[in-house]
Amino acid sequence: MAVRIYTTPSCVYCNKAKQYFRENHISFTEYNVANDMRRAEEMVKKSGQMGVPVVDVNGKIIVGFNQPEIERALHR
Repeated sequence: MAVRIYTTPSCVYCNKAKQYFRENHISFTEYNVANDMRRAEEMVKKSGQMGVPVVDVNGKIIVGFNQPEIERALHR
């Protein structure tokens, strides 16, 4: 399962999402879009959004920390 999260350092909901993944032992790759313009552009193409977090679970794009939607995408 591939989980990617697009974040910025000051984003409260990004931190909540990462905490959720860690507490549930879900591996994820984090992209800091504040420092990586290529990943920022990728995030906007995937989601149509400029806000973070954007979570990509096997190609399912979830904007914001929407725990029920993340759990559905993870099949939990």
